[in-house]
Amino acid sequence: MKKHIVILTGAGISAESGIKTFRDSDGLWMGHDINDVATPRGFAKNPALVLDFYNQRRREVKKANPNLAHTGLADLEENFKVTIITQNIDDLHERGGSKNVLHLHGEIFKMRSCTNNTKIFNILNDISVGDFAEDGSQLRPHIVWFEEDVPMIETVVEVVRDADIFVVIGTSLQVYPAAGLIDLVEDEVPKYIIDKKIPPVHHFKNIVLLEGTASEGVGRLKKLLQV
Repeated sequence: MKKHIVILTGAGISAESGIKTFRDSDGLWMGHDINDVATPRGFAKNPALVLDFYNQRRREVKKANPNLAHTGLADLEENFKVTIITQNIDDLHERGGSKNVLHLHGEIFKMRSCTNNTKIFNILNDISVGDFAEDGSQLRPHIVWFEEDVPMIETVVEVVRDADIFVVIGTSLQVYPAAGLIDLVEDEVPKYIIDKKIPPVHHFKNIVLLEGTASEGVGRLKKLLQV
């Protein structure tokens, strides 16, 4: 039986591919207040602004390519069972070759009905005001906004509890519930943290800190795991 590596990734892993993060302390994302473009209230107030914002993000992701961190994690599948839990809405893990990716916060290339979150459709181009789902409601990005429930959380909790090795890459561990997943990992399970700025994790047992970019850290991780 292959050991199960569970990997939690955040914006830092896609930064090297040119995807902008929104860690900034000023609460802005691409010049917009997060409350205006990443909450249900913002969408209700100005749906055209929000749709345009995510249309731009979708175009950016289309132009981006997976980096060595993405492809390096896919390489691990030769020797391990690998599950990636990502906070990112891009598809760079999949394009990098990873086969088992769980998106906690939704996916930029999907859209859904505003009244039924199980009515999900693929989308490669823009969503406009007046684009309706089959049930007659406005279509919106399939993104989990702030102040919304995270539908995938129960699934990923079970995955984390099954981990033989747990890896965190490119996340500040400040956005919940994702930030609390590391708390579910047993003390005896090896943990690896990869980030340019290591988050406050020093109190955890069996932890290895790999400070640097995601691609550098994944390269070092593969050597430590003898891959």
